[in-house]
Amino acid sequence: FHQPVAIIPNGINIPNLPEKKRKKLRTLLFLGRIHPVKGLDLLLHAWKEVQALFPEWQLIVAGSDDDYYGKSGYLNKMCDLSARLDLQRIYFVGELNGTDKFKAYLDADLFILPSYSENFGVTVAEALASGTPVIATHGTPWKELESKKAGWWVNNDIDSLALCLKTALNYSRSDLSLMGYRGREWMKNEFSWQQIAKKMLKTYKWLFDKNQPTPEWVKID
Repeated sequence: FHQPVAIIPNGINIPNLPEKKRKKLRTLLFLGRIHPVKGLDLLLHAWKEVQALFPEWQLIVAGSDDDYYGKSGYLNKMCDLSARLDLQRIYFVGELNGTDKFKAYLDADLFILPSYSENFGVTVAEALASGTPVIATHGTPWKELESKKAGWWVNNDIDSLALCLKTALNYSRSDLSLMGYRGREWMKNEFSWQQIAKKMLKTYKWLFDKNQPTPEWVKID
């Protein structure tokens, strides 16, 4: 195929943010399908390495193991792994949707997605839009987390995750809030539905009138 290809990302909602309430325990949040591709096994092993160093932090794991064929049983495997590793301050809270999902992003101090593979990873964008900085792995397309100073982008292995957590969990609340602010502005400028709509409109105008300049997101072979 040699047709032009327009690469336009998913759009996301940019929520209005109430003031974050400071809680005694700080929260590292994983939210997504409980599935092998999400790298939750890596996270649990990494949490084992850091949990004693950061007693003021808890790990919240939100999501179900439903797939296209029903329950996969992977959630039970992760709960068993947590027990075998004797993990502390870890809570499996099930699937969250709507306002409950938004509240989880808002209440978190830091979001993590340690996936082995993602073509986008919408939870990363949702967390950033909620003002929460992110740790993502090289299996996700979120390299710009570091150049935007909105989080970390690390290798998909236990040692790299543990090392990153030792750095990130040591950040002050205000430093993490500043990273979250940068991430939210990034999402507004590049991934809000308003920005995506402008790109779509410009693309269609170009399709109907080839005298229009080619949009920079259109790739031509």
